[in-house]
Amino acid sequence: MRHRGLLLVAALAASGCISAPEIVMVDRATALEEQAAGSYKDVEQRLARAGMNPTPVPLTPNQLEDLGIQPPPLVENLGKTQADRMDDLVRRHCVGEGKDGLLVVTRRQCTAGRVSADDTALVERVNRARRQLWQWMKTVRPGVPEATLRQNWRQAHAEGVVCGGWVEAEDGTWGEKKC
Repeated sequence: MRHRGLLLVAALAASGCISAPEIVMVDRATALEEQAAGSYKDVEQRLARAGMNPTPVPLTPNQLEDLGIQPPPLVENLGKTQADRMDDLVRRHCVGEGKDGLLVVTRRQCTAGRVSADDTALVERVNRARRQLWQWMKTVRPGVPEATLRQNWRQAHAEGVVCGGWVEAEDGTWGEKKC
C-alpha cells in the first residue's frame, strides 16, 4: 500500500497538480524600519514649494558684459587706494556726487555688485573730509559765504569725476558724467 501512495504522488507531481506555493512580497517596511528611516515630509514639502517659486537665474560674466555690466573682479585688488575704490563705486552708480558737494549712496541705481558696510564707511569718511576742507576754506576766505565756497569747489571737483560717474544735476536729476 505504501508503494501505491508513492506512485500516486509521483504521478500527480508529474502531471503538474502539485506546485510550490506562491511567494507574496510586500513592498512595505516594518514599523521598526519606518522609525529608523524617519519622516521626510517637511523636506519634501519645502522641496515642492521651492520648485514652485520662481527665482532669478544667475547670469554668466559674458552675459553681464553683453548687457553692458562689468562684473566685480573675482580677486580683490589689494593695491587699490580709497580714491580708486570711490571712483569704482561712482562709476558703477552705487555712489553719486550730490549737488551739495557731498557723496550720496545710491543703492537702487547700482549696476554691479552691492554697497558693503566698508563702502558706506568710506563715503562717510570722504564726506567728513570734504566738510573739514570747506571749514578750512572759510577760515582762509572769511568774507565768502560757505555756499559760494562749496559751489566753487564743486565746479572744480566736477572736472575730476570719473567718466560715466553718477552725478546729480542742479535740478535734482541723476545722470552719467559725459567725457
